[in-house]
Amino acid sequence: MAAPSDDWVESSDSSEGEEPATDSGTDGDQAPKVTCLFCDQTFGSSDETLLHCSTAHDFDLLHILKTNGLDFYDYIRIVNFIRNTGPSPRDLLFSPRESQPWVSDRFLTSTLEDDLLLTHDVDGALEEEEEDEAEEGIRHAGIRDEGLRARLAERRAERAEQELARAMEDMHKMREVMGAIVNGAAAPSRSAPRGSDEERQQEDEAYFGSYAHFSIHEEMLKDTVRTGAYRDFIYANPHLFRDKVVLDVGCGTGILSLFAARSGARRVFAVEQSDIAYQAMDIVRQNGLQDVVTVLHGRVEDISLPVKEVDLIVSEWMGYFLLFESMLDSVLVARDRWLSPRGAVYPDVCALRLAALCDKASHASRVAYWGDVYGFRMASMLAPLLAEPSVERVAPESLVSEPHDVKTIDCCRDKVESLEFTSNFSLKITQTGSCTGLVGYFDVYFSKDCTEKVMFSTAPGCPGTHWKQTVFLLEEPIAVSAGSTLEGTISCRKQRKDRRSLDISLTIGSVRARYFMQ
Repeated sequence: MAAPSDDWVESSDSSEGEEPATDSGTDGDQAPKVTCLFCDQTFGSSDETLLHCSTAHDFDLLHILKTNGLDFYDYIRIVNFIRNTGPSPRDLLFSPRESQPWVSDRFLTSTLEDDLLLTHDVDGALEEEEEDEAEEGIRHAGIRDEGLRARLAERRAERAEQELARAMEDMHKMREVMGAIVNGAAAPSRSAPRGSDEERQQEDEAYFGSYAHFSIHEEMLKDTVRTGAYRDFIYANPHLFRDKVVLDVGCGTGILSLFAARSGARRVFAVEQSDIAYQAMDIVRQNGLQDVVTVLHGRVEDISLPVKEVDLIVSEWMGYFLLFESMLDSVLVARDRWLSPRGAVYPDVCALRLAALCDKASHASRVAYWGDVYGFRMASMLAPLLAEPSVERVAPESLVSEPHDVKTIDCCRDKVESLEFTSNFSLKITQTGSCTGLVGYFDVYFSKDCTEKVMFSTAPGCPGTHWKQTVFLLEEPIAVSAGSTLEGTISCRKQRKDRRSLDISLTIGSVRARYFMQ
């Protein structure tokens, strides 16, 4: 792809910007309404609603969870089951668990649109109930044990640390599962055939589970190049959004949906599989946009929309080396299911590029190091470490070639099958020295039908993004001279046992190397 012309606006890391004027909207201070599980009464919070269910209908859901050893996911299933089937409190029995109709995972999908009851902090409420019971027992017994009271206070203080530890453990388990799948140590399901729905569901659980953690969304929102580019594109092109139906695939916290609503969209459907969807519902309500934005909790491959088609699709689907995580697959599925023939997907074009790298210090620390580790040779460590590309910030002065486009993706036209590719490349060398590896990065364009085109780049030397750059280190450096070319071939495939990871092969002359992004 040619370099952008003066018509393009390149996004920077500035977070400043004016919101577009809009003639419509809802009162951002409007109190949320939570409907009772068994009658039509509504309340201002989930706490009030659960208290009403307990006092008016003799259905204490938190007590039921506690006494039956049920967890947050059981809570979600029970709420959606009641909303869906309408039983009376007396019809609901909770022993034995295996015989209960609400156990089905189909009740993990919200029945009632924007159900605030699903965002209730169940784990925290149960822990607080236990602590309150302990304190009440102390008071009734007349115990004046300050040490015991201090221990109860410590439990409350430790709760946040425990939640963080659970999140980190989930991330660690996900990496272990992915690594085991790639290396063939253990398949997700020994009884499931390769590529089966069951195997894919297990892969998705690990992937989407990682996106339920708040820190990931904080990092992406604070990436002002990324988020600012979407904001600039949406606010600078209101004609694309005014009175249109928009689909946001993988909405996360819903920021793109909020931008679209503020730019005049008539309806926005925000789809998110991870549990961050419940926070997105709350964020939409906090900003008074619940009449425009509808958050749908589920996989875009499985959900249904209340419309036959949408006018445009927005999504931030890019991963490391552009294609890692394969979320673009879901965007293209959504495009083929719902996009109007006159519609478009944004961003509409992405270009993946390679350049030659000379970083002798990094090469020495990652390659030469294993020849002498405290006086011992550890060469067996080298192959698996080299096979994993590193995601890091590359200094622009370490590049020794001009970049070469190895893959350009047209999000409005390309098929899922085309995302696996083999491409020849020719790197024009700009400095005499050695090539210690290749660096990959990508550029993103918002252009189709835009009056003001926007783009951003993840190239070395551009304002930093959370994607950084991807480095493919060579075991032996290649001597290069200014003015010459470095010819090669790159093949990029989804890994056989994990479709969200990448199997990348590089050939440069007689040098062949294989890398696994997982």
